[in-house]
Amino acid sequence: MYSHGSESLIKQAREIQESELQKFHSRLVKLLQGKELGHEAVDSLQRLHLILSATKYTRTLPPELQKRLQSLLSSPAEQFQVLSSAVLRETLPLSGQEANYNQENFTQLNSHAAALLLSQAGSRADVSSLCVHLLRSLDSRQSEGPANSLTHTLPILNSVLTHSPECLTADHVTLLSKKLVDWLRYASITQGGGAPSGGFFTGPRSRQPVPTAELDGTVSGDFFTVLCVGQSFTEDQWMNVYSFSMLRHWLLTYHSVSNGNNTADTANRLQLSLSHSFSNDDRSEVDGSVVSMVSATSSSSRLLPPKERLREKAFQYCQRLIEQSDRKAHKRTDTDLQKACLVEAVCILDCVCGEDASLVFRTFPCIKALFGRLSSDLSFARVLLPIAQFYLNHGEMAAVDCESVWTLVFGRFPAELFNDPFLAHEFLRFLRLNLESLQLRVPQYSHSFPNLLKFLAWDSPAVVDDFVDLLPSLVTAGTAVELLHTLLDLPCLSATLVLQVRSTCLPISEPAGRGLLSLDAFRNQSFRGLFLFLLRGEAGSGDTIDRLSTLHELLAETADWPRVVQCAQTVPMLLHIFFDTVIAVADEKLLAHLVQAMLERSSLLLNIPKYNKEIHRVFSCHLLRMCKLHPSLVVGQSHELLEFAGATAKVYSKEEVYTHVVWVLGEYLSASCDSRCSVRLITSCFETLEAVLFEITSSAPPPGADCPVPRVVTSLMSALAKLASRSHDLIPRVSLFLSKLRTVTRGRPVAWCSDEEDLVAIVTRGEELWSLLKAPGVAQSVLTPPPPVTTPQWHRDSNVAMPLRLRALTNLTHSQ
Repeated sequence: MYSHGSESLIKQAREIQESELQKFHSRLVKLLQGKELGHEAVDSLQRLHLILSATKYTRTLPPELQKRLQSLLSSPAEQFQVLSSAVLRETLPLSGQEANYNQENFTQLNSHAAALLLSQAGSRADVSSLCVHLLRSLDSRQSEGPANSLTHTLPILNSVLTHSPECLTADHVTLLSKKLVDWLRYASITQGGGAPSGGFFTGPRSRQPVPTAELDGTVSGDFFTVLCVGQSFTEDQWMNVYSFSMLRHWLLTYHSVSNGNNTADTANRLQLSLSHSFSNDDRSEVDGSVVSMVSATSSSSRLLPPKERLREKAFQYCQRLIEQSDRKAHKRTDTDLQKACLVEAVCILDCVCGEDASLVFRTFPCIKALFGRLSSDLSFARVLLPIAQFYLNHGEMAAVDCESVWTLVFGRFPAELFNDPFLAHEFLRFLRLNLESLQLRVPQYSHSFPNLLKFLAWDSPAVVDDFVDLLPSLVTAGTAVELLHTLLDLPCLSATLVLQVRSTCLPISEPAGRGLLSLDAFRNQSFRGLFLFLLRGEAGSGDTIDRLSTLHELLAETADWPRVVQCAQTVPMLLHIFFDTVIAVADEKLLAHLVQAMLERSSLLLNIPKYNKEIHRVFSCHLLRMCKLHPSLVVGQSHELLEFAGATAKVYSKEEVYTHVVWVLGEYLSASCDSRCSVRLITSCFETLEAVLFEITSSAPPPGADCPVPRVVTSLMSALAKLASRSHDLIPRVSLFLSKLRTVTRGRPVAWCSDEEDLVAIVTRGEELWSLLKAPGVAQSVLTPPPPVTTPQWHRDSNVAMPLRLRALTNLTHSQ
């Protein structure tokens, strides 16, 4: 995990002696007393952090060193802020300092100091006290503290809201909601007088107030937003930006705050005094607030409670952002900023409409117009997803037609943007978060799996976890068979998507665009239909295609492509999920179709190393499950099963599936499982399996093939014995074969089994079956036991002595 040098340093840090550590502390204190701190101070702080973090025990620093490190938190050099914060987080605070959140802590507040304060808060009361002081600092005017202190306050409050929302009280919510209204709606619309302390824009100091501008260069005619530009920003404009960045999180989580009943008494007193300071001082109503020239606040809005007023101002702010996003930005970075702000604005509108249903009807015209403007440009796909979320949440209430939205989302997005990793993540997250709503309200969802699976086919490792959650929702009675074929064809789809991208990026006129047979086939019109089927956008055009073997031949050279191999590795796991889901909901008719599909597709898979064997293993497992749940499937599908079992070649190429097919025929082809099972059907099955067994035990395997697996031979013998026990006329034929097998293999090797131990096991199994068949009545009871024998419940049967004996034994063991 670590290099040898790193392990040596960690070992030295752990084994340092206390006396040496005290000397190091003293040297560091003297070093930090200097006016200028250089590389030696940095190296010493890094060493101290290594010493503290290398052990699991938390240490306490000397008071003098602790104070020096605390003073470094306000150092102008961020490197010392980071190092001092990291060191202090590894130590215990000085005695009595756990809840010492006084006003001096915030005179030079920055993100590193805030992280330290939060990490050393010992209780909910400490965090609540911190929140009260932070809110008090928000109320202070610019003259009362440094200009940069307020800009760090909202991110800290946002962290508290994320990790411990119960530490905020209802009064805190009221106060912060009022401040957010002020900053969002009433920030000044003139640029700052001097250069800003840092941020998006820098420039020379302006002597005359200059209005902020829009991204297209025109003068801002409405209130300030994050999309207004200028040479420098005033503090309230920076707070406008910070407020917008945390607004959605605030709207989503401020319902989780407590009523303050459990807050410490000190925090309550501070909170009451703070509440009193705000009660008659709403900054949105006093001089200094800039009222919009275009969308002035109505008097009725001012009478709303703080939460409702914040929703109203958030609504206005987002409407303005949507209007600003229609302006043509001069810089590409500003265009990206417009898209990011559009995403946030639509999400905030979704939040406020979820809280106040009356806003839905005011918001939908704007959202509908925005969708109409952006839907033709897929570069805005990440903006269109929140719009789709808005339609999903509120479209039914507003009675709007959502067809065009879902056609775009489930049609063009996966088809054209499957290779966009960011969109794939956000799109699949959207599906997972809204799974239940999509199943109920969006009929296109369950039929869009051919398109959705393109994300998986293109980048399987990144999205397979998402499809583990999504796949069960895509399994329906009408699409199950087609979905099974589609999952089996995922490696083909992966190869086709690669060919599609290469065909677009490498024109046929370029040398790099030629040379691949699969790429030539992709461009060939005679094979175009095969690839178009794989690239179809929705289900319903057919379960599969007739020329699958041709398609596999065309894609043979893609079998070792990394993207195709990765995709193939995910298919077995997804098949398990598919069968687990479909077995729980499907009727016997659908299961019969699935059995036919499994038998057919076991021979029609893209030839990828280990892929075929893994798929055969999955088929075998779930074939047994299906037949165990519905034994009548074996009689209903006897023709297909016998056709599969009668092909001797499958013994050598598909031994896993073949073994299980033979087993279910021998186990469930019985009148006790299905009254339709006749002696004639049993005899037909017996003759088919007998012919195969005779062929593979009387000749060498075909050229290039290995000897049959012993399990195949023993499964065939067992199946014949079971069938003969149900139709006693067949017993002589089985007994004759088994006796010949023992005679032929005695004392000499055979061509169909190269391993002596395997041959002994086969002969032993044959002798056991031959012995059983000498007593037909016993053979039937042993080879085909009735359900009471296979699933005994004697421990529950009150008519037998077993429960009494178990209770007696239990009492004896417990008494000891």
